[in-house]
Amino acid sequence: MSRMRVVVVGGGIGGLALGAGLRRRGYEVMVFDRDTDVAATGGYHITLDGRALSALRELVAPEVMRRLLASSSALRLRDRDAIWDRHGRLLGLGPDLSGVSSVDVDRITLRTLLAEEVRDDLYLGRTVSGVRQDDDGVPRVLFTDAPPVPADLVVGADGAHSLVARHLAGRRTNSPAGIVGFSGRTLRADLGPAERRRLGLRSGLAIGPRGAALYIGFLDPVGNAALDAPELRMSVTTGPTYIWGAMFPESPGTDSLRALRGGELRAALSSRFRAFGWAGHTLEVIARADPDGVAAYRFNAASTRAAELAPWAAGRITALGDAVHATPPTAGMGAGAAIRDAAALLRHLGDAGDGTTTVEAVARFEAEMRRRGGEVLTLAMKTVRLILATDTTLGAAATAVTTPVLAAAARLWHRGAHGTDDHTVPGRPAGL
Repeated sequence: MSRMRVVVVGGGIGGLALGAGLRRRGYEVMVFDRDTDVAATGGYHITLDGRALSALRELVAPEVMRRLLASSSALRLRDRDAIWDRHGRLLGLGPDLSGVSSVDVDRITLRTLLAEEVRDDLYLGRTVSGVRQDDDGVPRVLFTDAPPVPADLVVGADGAHSLVARHLAGRRTNSPAGIVGFSGRTLRADLGPAERRRLGLRSGLAIGPRGAALYIGFLDPVGNAALDAPELRMSVTTGPTYIWGAMFPESPGTDSLRALRGGELRAALSSRFRAFGWAGHTLEVIARADPDGVAAYRFNAASTRAAELAPWAAGRITALGDAVHATPPTAGMGAGAAIRDAAALLRHLGDAGDGTTTVEAVARFEAEMRRRGGEVLTLAMKTVRLILATDTTLGAAATAVTTPVLAAAARLWHRGAHGTDDHTVPGRPAGL
């Protein structure tokens, strides 16, 4: 009996994770991606929680997991997350992270690891133009410059602008969430002592009026390595680094920012924050960023209602990840959800042949994916809606009035708890 052939459209994190798992389980697999280099990928780092890591263990060999953890920054080793106002005043701290298994990893590192697992079943530089299903029910993947490829199952892992999901749904499966993001990376060592002390060894979010927000993620795959195995390390980030994301509501002004590049974009971002009353020192992380790494991106989001995700009848063409449940980065769960999708599809396909048909296996997978996608989107959209709420007259006024009160309360709490106004967590150095 011939092996089942699965064709995966898209070589991002979800597509490569699925390809790696299929290959490891003995399926005939082909993963197609238009990129010519897996390291030439957008984004800076992703968070994998315990569920995503467990799913990944189902897809790749133990040695690959060791290399991943040796190249990851463990959340349990950093300080509690913070919330600041536009003046840099602490409004509150997040929960204790010492018991969590989540890690942050460079997107390039994870994609490279997964591509190595897919090996010669990964076809780069191949642009998919569509999919179709023949009269005999055989799905085929179409290309701009090559003959169609038939399959027993086609899986669209081609992101928020998925051709596969659009074919299945007959329309786009997501829409702009109303926020435009700008990201960059700044070495901790490039900041002044005062700002290093304020930011600390933690991630955090600063929110101001008029929808202006700044996320600052702390990444240190060397000092905070999830697995102490330097010989296995392959992280792109090699020292304490802040990966930041500036967020604004979509508008003609933010559209004009998206046309800028490099140092010009970096300066324009700082100017926009200052126009909204942000303190100069809070923008140092932007001003000291590598100008070549500053980039713009749009937030897309699918429906948070599980019943509205994957709105098609199950068949021999399906999709996963952002192709189905496009998720803003505000919860740090999009890539992890795609990996969990991949593991779930592989598990359900394993049931096929035991009295379960491929279509039945896909139906069970899609039902599970809808629930998971709805949960992840609900979490991500809470932050998006909070940011957008400050862009109203009432929301802007409420933000301006309440943040000083919250900052004062946070100072009083910290002084009572630790006898100091220093907001770094005792026992951890303020600098490296």
